[in-house]
Amino acid sequence: MDKKITVVGAGNVGATAAQRVAEREIADVVLVDILEGVPQGKTLDLAEAAPIELYDSKLSGTQSYEETANSDVVIITAGIPRKPGMSRDDLLTTNARIVKNVTKEIVKYSPESILIIVSNPLDAMCHVAYEASGFQSNRVIGMAGVLDSSRLRTFISMELNVSVSNVHACVLGGHGDTMVPLPRYSTVAGIPITELLSEDRIEALVDRTRKGGAEIVGLLKTGSAYYAPSAASVEMAEAIIKDQQKILPCAAYLSGEYGIQNLFIGVPVKLGKNGIETVLEINLTETEKEALLTSANSVQNLVDTLKTLDY
Repeated sequence: MDKKITVVGAGNVGATAAQRVAEREIADVVLVDILEGVPQGKTLDLAEAAPIELYDSKLSGTQSYEETANSDVVIITAGIPRKPGMSRDDLLTTNARIVKNVTKEIVKYSPESILIIVSNPLDAMCHVAYEASGFQSNRVIGMAGVLDSSRLRTFISMELNVSVSNVHACVLGGHGDTMVPLPRYSTVAGIPITELLSEDRIEALVDRTRKGGAEIVGLLKTGSAYYAPSAASVEMAEAIIKDQQKILPCAAYLSGEYGIQNLFIGVPVKLGKNGIETVLEINLTETEKEALLTSANSVQNLVDTLKTLDY
């Protein structure tokens, strides 16, 4: 491969992201973790699967950031996961410290890379990485909307008993309980779901989407989601590596768009070789605008809290 993706964090999300990148031959992969032997063992296991799955991506695991040098894209999954009863916000201080340190190491060896942030609380961690990196805002992107939209697409598919390939959905806002699913922009084979489902059923799907991560945490008891989050981050990485100019909902740094200033929040963007190529401003109803601003205020509160912390 002539492209290189580093995944920081060899836990379930990171290791699965590395697997997806390798199996789809998007790039060569470096998996980094502080735990001695874990990234080495997982990448060796993935390498030994290559003759069966027939992929030629090179994989390496390390504790050293020197091996990540000249990465094109870096997916940051490092941090502690949620446990039952915890909100994403409960992770703030610990994960802020981790993401800050990781970002500084990445910048040292890959100053031209594009960062995809997966660590929670997602939107706040984007701010940490943005400030620690000194990168232009188009090169720091949060994985949130792709995952949340995928969850809504899944629930619509289940509700209507249709192929997920027919379903498209759009979820804006912060990656948390104030996220803003948009039924008007959610379709089945081009038909808005508002034409196919009652208002009550739509609201039920929207509510389940907002609680999608917590639902999985509650079921697993000892961990959080990783198959879907890893898939979401890899879709974003592939769009960047292949310069696909793909429109996806991501946490982007807004400078006045949607009336939001200097804040990472989930909106539709076009992803290509430069990271965020364009932020798309779609028409929202007054109710939708209000919901997005409420979500933005929630993220702003976390960012304001960050400023009071010593991490």
